[in-house]
Amino acid sequence: MSILSIDVGSSRCKAAICSSTGEMLAVRTAAYAPHSVKPGFAELYADTFLNVVIGLARELSCIPVSEPVQAVCFSSHGETMIPVSATGHALDAAILNMDVRAAAEAAWIEDEIGRKPLFSLTGHISHPMYPLPKLLWLRAFKPEMFSGARKFLSVTSYLLLRLGLPPLVDYSHASRFMAFDVNRLIWATDLLDLVRISPEFLPVPVQAGTVAGKLDSSTAAMLGVAVGTPVIVGGHDQVIGAVGLGVIEAGRAAGSLGTYECITVASNRLLLNDAALNSSINSYPGAVPGQFVSIAYFPSGIMVQWLENLLNQSQNNGIDNFAELESAAPEFPTGLLITPHLIGSCNPEFDAQARGAIIGLTLDASRAHLYKGILEGIAAELSIITESMERAGSLFGDINVFGGGTRSLLGLRLRAAFTRKRLHVMSSQEAVCLGGAVLASVAVGVHRDLKSAVQAMVREQKCISDEPLLAEQYSPQIESYRQLRTVLVHRNN
Repeated sequence: MSILSIDVGSSRCKAAICSSTGEMLAVRTAAYAPHSVKPGFAELYADTFLNVVIGLARELSCIPVSEPVQAVCFSSHGETMIPVSATGHALDAAILNMDVRAAAEAAWIEDEIGRKPLFSLTGHISHPMYPLPKLLWLRAFKPEMFSGARKFLSVTSYLLLRLGLPPLVDYSHASRFMAFDVNRLIWATDLLDLVRISPEFLPVPVQAGTVAGKLDSSTAAMLGVAVGTPVIVGGHDQVIGAVGLGVIEAGRAAGSLGTYECITVASNRLLLNDAALNSSINSYPGAVPGQFVSIAYFPSGIMVQWLENLLNQSQNNGIDNFAELESAAPEFPTGLLITPHLIGSCNPEFDAQARGAIIGLTLDASRAHLYKGILEGIAAELSIITESMERAGSLFGDINVFGGGTRSLLGLRLRAAFTRKRLHVMSSQEAVCLGGAVLASVAVGVHRDLKSAVQAMVREQKCISDEPLLAEQYSPQIESYRQLRTVLVHRNN
């Protein structure tokens, strides 16, 4: 059998048909662009998600594969919220995760509840990206729409509802509402009372991997699968991606090396202490029953993209890829201190006003120097957040990684050396789709449990060892980077 696993991002959707042994039999991708009616706003016509999912699924259904699709699984980014009417249709555009219109409401919630009590209850610090502040904003500025809504849903629960299934949400996605009691795995009524809504207006929380139901003839035809195909509840993309990287046991870590660099650590307990709070580490239920995750992240690949855009502004000086720069990069430390904070910093400070900096330029600095300097800064930043997590008690060893950053061997070597951790590059770069397929394979009985599913479906491509001598060579530059960072980045609490 095969599984149709779909990963719905905020600007891109990936759909894959995965075999029971982890092969990607077919993959399709579609992009869409959010719109902004005002500064700080980020919206998307809600049915864009549905239409793109249907389009990709039907496109995949036309591709001959050796194993027929016998289950569907949806996962997606977190924080996006869709107000829904009693008839199950969107009342307004989806308010995306990157939307920060509710900054004043987020600050008010923290003042009302208290930073530490809020973190102890939800595993999150207050931020305008989360749905709870957005609900307050809707009540204040769109009262008629707010009062007419019967549900406020995540992307995945909206998709389930539009496919005629109960609008369930897994615990990891529910946690991203900033209104979920991560200790008791129920909606936090004290927080919901702030916006004067009942938990019945939110999707029903369930364990990731739950069967939401089976598709009827019309919805099965929409997706191009057989009538009665079961649909599995996935979860937050970082959590499901960790499963797709084989991170299902406490003390293991997953690394997503993309536009943002995110470390997700599996644990048998929540990380809700003062050190975790001070570093703004999110801690909430994972995809494995009885298990939790702690995550920290920072902007990284966006800095590499900035360099690519800069070099490609002139056709003569442009580059098709970074292979030439990687081969031309100096063997020694560049001496450049480059912070990747083009759009602010994330963990541990969350300073929205932080900006990227380049210190140490000389006349002989080349494009290759700049490229390697950016990779050095990213590796230094990764070492800072891994140390922050470990100081808070999130202990882990090796990191299983995927994403665009794995294409740079130089970048991988620097990360491994600076963090003193081995990096395992996994064979499948579609970790979220694969993680959804792993969950679905267990839900429909193809594999006995998650451990046997991971053994059958997840494979390693190569291992990058940590290099103590390389780390020692960089010791002065790393120390200088950290000193610069303390000047440029400030705590936002």
